[in-house]
Amino acid sequence: MGLLTFSINVTLDGCVDHQEGIADDETHAHFTHLLEQSGAMLWGRTTYEMMESYWPSVASGEVDAPPALREWALTLETMPKYVVSSTRSNFPWMNSHHLVGNLRTAVQELKDSTSKGVLVGSGKLATELDRLDLIDEYKFLVHPMIAGHGPTLYQGGLPGTRRLELILAEPLSNGAMAMHYRRAG
Repeated sequence: MGLLTFSINVTLDGCVDHQEGIADDETHAHFTHLLEQSGAMLWGRTTYEMMESYWPSVASGEVDAPPALREWALTLETMPKYVVSSTRSNFPWMNSHHLVGNLRTAVQELKDSTSKGVLVGSGKLATELDRLDLIDEYKFLVHPMIAGHGPTLYQGGLPGTRRLELILAEPLSNGAMAMHYRRAG
């Protein structure tokens, strides 16, 4: 059974807006490495649509991009991508699959069948999965900035506090901090 890992960019004040943060070669290399260590990606429909609107064009060379961004796009292109959506069922981007049925059951089955683990990269979806006690690890890239707006991490709240064990804290040269936590106990 693989682990379900919530991984996202976050500012010091908890903002997870995709337009906030440092989007440089080092950041993209960091996330490419996370993808390479994982067996699948899991998103909600909104995040999938945001990613689908840009990254396939970078992977195909239609959009000019620096090597680190192209590497990220190519890795993402070949990665199995699973999407949770009640409003859309057709996901044409290469290796994309609609995750259907009961959320708890479907995600647990995905974890069970993906030995290298699954990355969750959608804030709202991660909140729902955490409410279901399905998230095993957290890999946040904390950016050295205060956004002053949302959306924010766990904006919808959780039923209780999550106690975490620090596995690794690694500074990047751009000032961001890669934080790896596992659920304690």
